[in-house]
Amino acid sequence: MSIAAVLVGAASPRVNAGDTGDGQPGWDREKAAQYLDDRMDLWFAKAAKLKTGEGKTSCMSCHAVVPYMLARPALRKAMGVSSPTPQEMKLMEEIGRRVDTSGSHQLLYEHQEGQSRGTEAVLNLLVLAEADAREHRQQPSELVRKALQQLLQEQCPDGAWDWLDAGLEPNESADGRYGGAALAAFALGRVAGLLAAGQDDASSHIARLCAYLKGNSAGQNLYNRAWLLLASTRLGNLLDREERAACIAELKGRQNEDGGWSLYGLGPWRWSKAAAQSAPGGDVNASLLAKSDGYATGLLAYVLRQAGLPANDPGLKKATDWLKANQQECQIDQQRWKCWRSYSLNYDRENGGARGEPFKRMIMSDLATGFAVLALSPAE
Repeated sequence: MSIAAVLVGAASPRVNAGDTGDGQPGWDREKAAQYLDDRMDLWFAKAAKLKTGEGKTSCMSCHAVVPYMLARPALRKAMGVSSPTPQEMKLMEEIGRRVDTSGSHQLLYEHQEGQSRGTEAVLNLLVLAEADAREHRQQPSELVRKALQQLLQEQCPDGAWDWLDAGLEPNESADGRYGGAALAAFALGRVAGLLAAGQDDASSHIARLCAYLKGNSAGQNLYNRAWLLLASTRLGNLLDREERAACIAELKGRQNEDGGWSLYGLGPWRWSKAAAQSAPGGDVNASLLAKSDGYATGLLAYVLRQAGLPANDPGLKKATDWLKANQQECQIDQQRWKCWRSYSLNYDRENGGARGEPFKRMIMSDLATGFAVLALSPAE
């Protein structure tokens, strides 16, 4: 299979959505920026520190680093700010060191070596490739080239990557492996220039990845299929026109009357149990999980935008209206923020106890705020 057969790149539809039409965003960009920056500072203080070269770096995470590094540059652009934040610069420096020291640095979990390496390889390429794209590079940076090689080296024979499984939904469970493969496809779609420039060995890796994603899609929950739809906007040969239309229809069919989506409603969830449906590791707040939340709504509004829905599509407009109406004031101990909320599928962190520790209480809201920003910011 040729590279041209699987890359769609700039051919993917892009639409502008998120502004109200009268030049007003309908949401508080400055407060969103403050929340994201404050939370990243807290992540630097609280994250696991890993020996990397002569120093240490913070753990690369799906719930903190990835939404920050995707959303914060988009938010800067919407606010007319060109210079990266100090937090962005620190993260890029740390990720660069991790890529440069791959093979010798400390892993997040030494007893889960394959899962740690596979997860980090996907996330590193995702963040670095996005940064290259924002700079409109004619050729990928040396760091992206290294990160790509590391990603290809870690790929499993079935086409996916080993993925961290802590029995935590939605991203650190056995089902997270499929979502991680979709993230890898999304990242690979950003490095079309590098792949077209002669790295022929990448073709077989991409073919295996596409075969894995297509061959295992039928058994995935709607959350993972949403990530597949997002990946298909950048990497071809994943969904044909009819399959994409069917996925969009299913996502819109799960939309709540108020215009949002519930993360819990995108299941079923397994928590890494053998049964198709099982139970979380602790008590959860069922009343909160039943309601529309910022992460599910932000993610799916962003996915539907990337899939080509026009700004005036009724379902997409209802979703963006919900997001604009639900950027909430939130006080956690001495911190006061304005952000979008989402809640744990695994533990009730809202009602005290050890698992209600203030920092952990907002972890899902980090994802919610990041993807709400992506859904509401002007498209590229």
